[in-house]
Amino acid sequence: MRPDRALAAVAALFGAAGIGLLALAAHGKWPTIDYAAIMALAHAPALLALAAARRAGLLHPALALTAAVLLVLAVALFSGDVTLNALTGGHLFPMAAPTGGSLAIGAWLLLAVAALLPVPRP
Repeated sequence: MRPDRALAAVAALFGAAGIGLLALAAHGKWPTIDYAAIMALAHAPALLALAAARRAGLLHPALALTAAVLLVLAVALFSGDVTLNALTGGHLFPMAAPTGGSLAIGAWLLLAVAALLPVPRP
């Protein structure tokens, strides 16, 4: 499967998860779960745009793909840990949410570099 199509599928899953998490936050006793929803929903369209920009040749392909993988991991760690903590009081592992947040920041910075570097032409 092409990386762009995989990113689009992950983006759609993040969108669905974000809506589900917002529903839990609105109808349940887990007010902090909305942070997990926001992280998922914010990155769903970003991953779609990243996939489209990569395919259109606007981003350095290898750096953009690396940034995308880091964003997927970041959202999974942050949202997963925040959700698990809200529902059970547990954590994926110590510092999982801050690690996810730091990865997201790094991924966005790498994406900026991917936008500024020349795109190799075949």
